[in-house]
Amino acid sequence: MLSDRGHDNLWARTAREADPFSQLASDLSADVVIVGAGFTGLSTALHLAERGLKPIVVEAHGIGHGGSGRNVGLVNAGMWVKPNDLIQTQGQDWGQQLISALGDGPKLVFDLVERFEIACEPERNGTLHLAVGDSGLADLRDREAQWQALGAPVKLLDVETATRLTGTDAFRGALHDARAGTIQPLAYARGLARGAASAGARIFTHSPARNLARHGQQWQVETPGGTIRAPWMVIATNAYTDPSQPGLLAAPQQELTILPFFQFATKPLPDELAKRILPERHGCWDTRLIMTSFRRDRENRLIFGSVGSLESWSLAAQQSFARRSLRQLFPFLDSVEFEARWHGQIGMNKSHLPRFHVFGEQAIGVCGFNGRGIAPGTVFGKQMAGLICGDGEMALPATLVENASFARLRTWSYRLGSCAVHLISGFGSRN
Repeated sequence: MLSDRGHDNLWARTAREADPFSQLASDLSADVVIVGAGFTGLSTALHLAERGLKPIVVEAHGIGHGGSGRNVGLVNAGMWVKPNDLIQTQGQDWGQQLISALGDGPKLVFDLVERFEIACEPERNGTLHLAVGDSGLADLRDREAQWQALGAPVKLLDVETATRLTGTDAFRGALHDARAGTIQPLAYARGLARGAASAGARIFTHSPARNLARHGQQWQVETPGGTIRAPWMVIATNAYTDPSQPGLLAAPQQELTILPFFQFATKPLPDELAKRILPERHGCWDTRLIMTSFRRDRENRLIFGSVGSLESWSLAAQQSFARRSLRQLFPFLDSVEFEARWHGQIGMNKSHLPRFHVFGEQAIGVCGFNGRGIAPGTVFGKQMAGLICGDGEMALPATLVENASFARLRTWSYRLGSCAVHLISGFGSRN
């Protein structure tokens, strides 16, 4: 688990204060017990409660403590995997179901934001996937053709348009997905929690699950302050599963390689500079293997991220890379001063696609969001609620948990490799 020592998460500073959920301090019964209060767990709780069931959520830390409160905030309409590759991996029927469900994911997110009046800085104007070099442009052309064959509103923009929309000429073009957008992710997670609680869900924070066991027709989830019993259980911990815990508590992380991702936020830019950088506030990421992202928040902070951690041994290299990259992307920036920095964990798997698991009798979960947790987590939470209620189905087949070979070694290779690359790399020109 990455340490947060010395970090200052911008999202935690700018989100509306979390509702004062308490620690579990007694034994309770529920219809469904949900472990984890991120996008997936909270969406499950919300959609269960709205259908009249009584769910209880237990969270080891605060709302959105994991990836839900640390990510870039891109609300994407799909996964990293290209549509044709996704169908090849999942099969025609399952693949088409997944593409359709995730294509509608951003609409579900923004509809919930509107319905519950979640103050999460929503920008519903699409995202930009940026082409680095000729190979990046060829990749985006292929993605455009595959998405357009499915009728998706995805279009490859020429270099002039990409330059106008980003404020830099470092890229050969950009793939615009009109379905997508950006949010302040932690604010969205806290808003989901408020919505779920208002619908009747009970949420307990700082209540880590310590043991999961099936007794007869009930699951029993033990925490330091009390035990919850319920016929159904949802495990929604993904990349923040505690590997030191026994049995089912550690199951999701058995198949995940943990990819660290850091972000730096500048001080708010003056209006004249903000108008030149992402004038329409698109969220962006690029085609590099060790990808980078950048976006602006409502206060005109420029937020830059990339693969890697901000631990004591890597902080200086990653900060230098972020500052150097922003100066190369936007030479008109006189100086780059950061006021916040933080990192998080992404759960990667071999297929680069989410996987739906039945962990035991009436115990389910989805893990492996591969850096695309906002819309998919919301979608799969709603789908699991429908499955539990008996009138819905998943857009993913049920699969067994796989063991990720050399997962710890690959995790450390990402930490060390990204730091080594960032010591010497930057953007330079688009040519």
